[in-house]
Amino acid sequence: MSIAAEEKVYRFDAIKWSVVILLVAVGVYGNSYYSSESILYRFIALILLGAVALMVVINTAKGASGLALVKGAVVEWRKVVFPTRQEINQTTMLVLLVVAVTAIILWLLDMIFGKLFSLVIG
Repeated sequence: MSIAAEEKVYRFDAIKWSVVILLVAVGVYGNSYYSSESILYRFIALILLGAVALMVVINTAKGASGLALVKGAVVEWRKVVFPTRQEINQTTMLVLLVVAVTAIILWLLDMIFGKLFSLVIG
């Protein structure tokens, strides 16, 4: 028993991208044209236009692959194990200690070479 996975056929992608570009242009022009209106109304209109444009983009081949990428990123994000507060504090203290020791070593080397060069130069 063989079940072939059907690939979704994306038709009219060029037209869909043209619609998206048109929606973005309408949003930019409308925001400029209605600049005297309340920013809340313009924000709501831009959010609605953006949502419609996003829905059109998702129905294109590139939009679907981008959505699959985002879903994969969310799956990987859930696998991340974040350090505890104690681990963060311990690591921070270790880094500060190493920086302090390195600073002291460099300061001592600077003093030693400074004295040596002052003896040589006179």
